[in-house]
Amino acid sequence: MKLDAHQHFWEYNIAEYGWIGEEMKAIRQSFLPQDLEPILAQSGMDGCIAVQARQSLTETEWLLQLAERYEFIKGVVGWVDLCSDDARNQLELLASNPYLKGVRHVIQDEPDLQYVLREDFQRGISLLKEYDLAYDLLVSKEQLPYAVELVKAFPEQRFVLDHLAKPDIKSGILSPWQEALESLAAQPNAYCKLSGMVTEADWANWTSKDFTPYLDIAIEAFGAERLMFGSDWPVSNVSAAYADVYGIITDHIRSLSVSDQERILGGTCAAFYQIS
Repeated sequence: MKLDAHQHFWEYNIAEYGWIGEEMKAIRQSFLPQDLEPILAQSGMDGCIAVQARQSLTETEWLLQLAERYEFIKGVVGWVDLCSDDARNQLELLASNPYLKGVRHVIQDEPDLQYVLREDFQRGISLLKEYDLAYDLLVSKEQLPYAVELVKAFPEQRFVLDHLAKPDIKSGILSPWQEALESLAAQPNAYCKLSGMVTEADWANWTSKDFTPYLDIAIEAFGAERLMFGSDWPVSNVSAAYADVYGIITDHIRSLSVSDQERILGGTCAAFYQIS
């Protein structure tokens, strides 16, 4: 089974998607399952994981409803307020739906670089194993060292890093991102999505070679058994078509064994998010 481990749906309105600025006007519209399904088919993908784009219980419920309607949506990474005293009740309500595979918070937008070390946030993280849910780490490269501390503190919790922590691909800078990524990869409960790279490159002028050192580092650090492809569609549309995003990964991993290619293109995702 070939799976896209990271994409989004939304019904666009400017009030709730203010982060989509003028420079991102290509995605100032709604993107729904009927838009993605033929695109996945063209790339030979069997399904996807729908990831939250708004920090709202309502959105999580909506994504779960979409997963129930569309067979190709294999799971949902939703949002709950992990810092709330009500976090357990929120998880209790949502986790009864078998399509909920994990949760996420947009940590990259938090001004506190050490947000993941907050006592209330970690209290929420401590609940996830009870509901057998994964956690998606959406952090900036500056927040990545603190994410390593979080992952170390919860060795039995499954974590996956989104977008390689958004390294500065446009400028070709590797350090200190590389060292922090390797520290994260040293934790056996940490996984990584090969996603979100085209939006960190020069949107209009990137070439596949721009991504080579970052992919090499991630593959060396995590190994295929802890890596998964994610398109980040439709956010990726500001810089590249879906087929181009997919092609960057498939071209790069062509030298790996067939079994390792299969892991990156779906096997790891299925195992991590427990998709049968």
